[in-house]
Amino acid sequence: MSSAAKPSPPDRVRSEESRSMTLDDLLERATALVRPGHRAILGITGSPGAGKTTLAEHLVRELNGDGPPWVAHVPMDGFHLADVELERLGRRDRKGAPDTFDAAGYAALLRRLRDEEDYGGVVYAPGFERVLEQPIAGAIPVPRAARLVITEGNYLLLREDVWARVRAQLDEVWFCDLSEEERIRRLVARHEEFGKDHDTAVAWALGTDQRNADLVSATRARADLVVATAGLALPAES
Repeated sequence: MSSAAKPSPPDRVRSEESRSMTLDDLLERATALVRPGHRAILGITGSPGAGKTTLAEHLVRELNGDGPPWVAHVPMDGFHLADVELERLGRRDRKGAPDTFDAAGYAALLRRLRDEEDYGGVVYAPGFERVLEQPIAGAIPVPRAARLVITEGNYLLLREDVWARVRAQLDEVWFCDLSEEERIRRLVARHEEFGKDHDTAVAWALGTDQRNADLVSATRARADLVVATAGLALPAES
């Protein structure tokens, strides 16, 4: 059964709570989402460069440990439209904006992952190849044994258009919070790592990425928890 969005307390209260939480607290909270006969889905959102992927990967790694994997990671990035389609639509220069994703496909996959009747086998999700900057179909297998799915992306809390269907499939959504200075520094470094020269990386981070970040920041109050990622001693996201 889909979980309805929960009422959100004021930002300030939840931000104070997150500063007192450790990684162990977050691991415990994620584990508590799982109930017998129920595959839980945890959403992690935040502006570009805020540490969503780093946090998600850490949670998956620590929760799975050395035992059989029971936690899966399904990023929203696999639902990027391919560059050829963005070119056709005239949106290539805004890649990363809400209308450059297959939001309906993403919501449908999340619903499928929650559907107990689909546990007869593996559910395949698309991945995203950073070097190619392209989605890859069927790249992420989610086995029947996965009782917790962690998904992360910018627009999990958007209410516009079909994006509203996404939140309905998530048990909780955590918002990654990071200072603007550090977030932009990480974002520029990431763009440079994947082939952009410095000036292009800065222009993209302060242009297209910043417009998307402003949109995401406006959804912060809808999160169940705000996580101050700088205080978690995670590896810097690149």
